[in-house]
Amino acid sequence: MKYTFLLFLFVMNLIVQAQVMTPETLWQLGNTSFLSLTPDNKQMLYKVTHINISNEKKNTKYFLQDIISGVKTEVKFLDKKTFIQWDANGLYANDKDGVLYKSIDNGANWISFAGGLKDATNIRIALDGATIAFSKEVQVQNILGKDMYPNASKSTAQIYTDLNYRHWDTWYDGKASHLFVAKFDNISNAKDLTPNEPYDTPQKPFGGQEDFIFSADSKAIFYVSKKKFGKAYAESTNTDIYQYDISTAKTINLTQGMMGYDVHPVISPNGKLMAFQSMKRDGYEADKNDIVLLDLTTKVKTNITAHWDETVDGGFVWSPKSDALFFNAATKGTMQLFKVDLKKANPIQQITKGAFDIASILGIINNQILVSKTDMNHAAEIFTVDLKSGNLKALTQTNEAVYANLSLSDVKMRMVTTSDNKEMGVWVIYPPNFDATKKYPTLLYCQGGPQSAVTQFYSTRWNFQLMAANGYIVVAPNRRGLPGWGTAWNEAISGDWGGQAMRDYLAAIDDVAKESYVDKTRLGAVGASYGGYSVYMLAGIHEGRFKTFISHCGLFDMRSWYGTTEEMFFANFDLKGTYWDQPTPKAYTEFNPSNYVQKWNTPIMIIQGGLDFRVPTEQGLQAFKAAQLKGIKSKFLYFPNENHWVLNAHNGLVWQQEFFSWLKETL
Repeated sequence: MKYTFLLFLFVMNLIVQAQVMTPETLWQLGNTSFLSLTPDNKQMLYKVTHINISNEKKNTKYFLQDIISGVKTEVKFLDKKTFIQWDANGLYANDKDGVLYKSIDNGANWISFAGGLKDATNIRIALDGATIAFSKEVQVQNILGKDMYPNASKSTAQIYTDLNYRHWDTWYDGKASHLFVAKFDNISNAKDLTPNEPYDTPQKPFGGQEDFIFSADSKAIFYVSKKKFGKAYAESTNTDIYQYDISTAKTINLTQGMMGYDVHPVISPNGKLMAFQSMKRDGYEADKNDIVLLDLTTKVKTNITAHWDETVDGGFVWSPKSDALFFNAATKGTMQLFKVDLKKANPIQQITKGAFDIASILGIINNQILVSKTDMNHAAEIFTVDLKSGNLKALTQTNEAVYANLSLSDVKMRMVTTSDNKEMGVWVIYPPNFDATKKYPTLLYCQGGPQSAVTQFYSTRWNFQLMAANGYIVVAPNRRGLPGWGTAWNEAISGDWGGQAMRDYLAAIDDVAKESYVDKTRLGAVGASYGGYSVYMLAGIHEGRFKTFISHCGLFDMRSWYGTTEEMFFANFDLKGTYWDQPTPKAYTEFNPSNYVQKWNTPIMIIQGGLDFRVPTEQGLQAFKAAQLKGIKSKFLYFPNENHWVLNAHNGLVWQQEFFSWLKETL
């Protein structure tokens, strides 16, 4: 009996160990989102959203959690309201009918005090507790046939005489996002900050509340806008930060002459300084991203990260004393927390270290920073970081029970010597319960961007944990063009898409393939966007290394891509010109994947979103047709309602099932 019981425990232990990530489990993980600290800085409000995989509906719960004790309580005071903000004046929310609510007793009771905001988005309330700003769509031009010709009210025509006629996944319909400001008692007469101007604030397609902010005295609004239109808009990245005086309606351009992206204004706690992120060059969307300080009295600007050889990521917060800022940035294949001290000669200090990403910075409490943290085995959770030690402590553990029952992957950084004798960091992700005496099929992951970092990110689509759980070793190189390895390394990709980056890929897979546990006869290459371009290029130059390919929304023919994509600044800078320029840039000749189709001889699956205007549908169609006409085993997976990404759960499940089905069939 004793031995039978021990055998039972052994078998059960094997069963538990055998549990690995599946597509269904991945899509049902909770998504943890920070909302606010309470005004006393003792608690945080956050929400957890789960997707019902059967009907794609979202179920959201809200929690208040004590920062020190960790005790959390589910709260239902928002009910069907949408959270706006929580400050010293109270807790604010609105509903679908555009009614504003305020609570001064932590949500126990609500007072409706204003309306007229049904079409408003990105609502902010000033510290004076009496002024509101919000964005709303405004008709600035007649584009639709039914707007131009009242006698043709059922027309579906769209009429354009300039570029920027579509962006990301939306056709331009003559409307712009404008910013409005009003007193609560006069919302119906809210002032449009840019009346009759065809410019967006917040910026489309991804801008939000980070694109505008009130001054400390509530008398002004600082906002981001790219005040260009048509072709000029499509060819430029020159956003500026403007100051709008509420009483006089006077607007000042605070970043006049700064030619790149100027975004994300944040006022210091003492109200004297504004920090914002800035790039130098117009047209270069992946330029070094710095933090610039603006003295609001003297208007003097100081670039406080100018001499740092890395690029700031997407967010930062002020210290309570206005003497330092904290930001995250890619470094050596991870995303870490940094501090820039305004009183030190060598001001930049790295606070955290480890095989994880500080994905975003949420707030600051005394000597602790609230952050969102991920790694290749774990979705985002909220942590505190001790500013003295750099130690992290988990505040939320939304998916802990799920991960506790999964066998996780081992993830290691491997340094590989490139063809030009540089050292390149390469992440290698091993299958759960990896056995070095066995041989494993191996995938080369090609990152998009081309200047987006390969760090410890966690995705519902390109999920390395899921790939490894299906029995594949994943090789993810920090090839030329990726941030975190110095600005020169990051910039080296521009104008050289099919050059050194391809040799970096091959160096990575060749190096890892030397290991006895890699099945050299079962290598595949996968990727999306520039990564999809990379797959198409490798298909023509791989010299028999790979047995299969998967390209998602990849650029196949650079001439037709240039003629159909929307953000021309990206194409002009990274491709170094047009296809009619003389001499013709290499992007259209030596680095054009379609020029290598005659060498294609390997099975390939092509995935395309119908709403992808960055890499339009014809790119995938052309590649699939080429493979079919050459008699190559190929598959075309098309999502009519997806853009450059896959955002719907059921489409995501099909994507993953087709992805692994193709690999099983061809690898």
